[in-house]
Amino acid sequence: MSERCRWAVSHPLLLAYHDEEWGVPTHERTRLYEFLVLEGAQAGLSWLTVLKRRDAYREAFSGFDPDRVAEWTEADVVRLLQCAGLIRNRSKITSAVANARAFRMVEQEFGGFDAYLDRMVGGAPIIHHYREDDQVPPFDALSQALSRDLGRRGFRFVGPTICYSYLQAVGVVMDHVTSCFRYQELL
Repeated sequence: MSERCRWAVSHPLLLAYHDEEWGVPTHERTRLYEFLVLEGAQAGLSWLTVLKRRDAYREAFSGFDPDRVAEWTEADVVRLLQCAGLIRNRSKITSAVANARAFRMVEQEFGGFDAYLDRMVGGAPIIHHYREDDQVPPFDALSQALSRDLGRRGFRFVGPTICYSYLQAVGVVMDHVTSCFRYQELL
């Protein structure tokens, strides 16, 4: 078995996420919005809890189409609060709708959400060279700056720790430890 980041080996969903998605740069707008929703939903919970509900989120959130979600009303929020497969937290659901609206505004201003993120890092992913999982910080100066800027733009559930996890998820920051097989693949 190949060496992996320690956090990924406890469950098949975490393993698949680690091996196939985490740290891989993406420019696909629905994926960028998806991870905003999922990282916000995770607040106070484990990532495994969210991964177990990911398919239900994809269905309930129109495939994470930010254009469709941005048009939702209070009736849609009430409908989602009844979906058993979701984390039924009103604040998290309403933030996903507000974030879809803010996401579109960022796209209009920068030509795409990916362009906005690329601007934050000078156009290239940040690759860390941590040897151990416990060296990976919960947040950093970049995630603090992103959190402040997103908050200023009307995003919610985007604290520095959520932003750092988001940056890792979409490959703006690559934090596979140096002994992990994905580290070499993503260099």
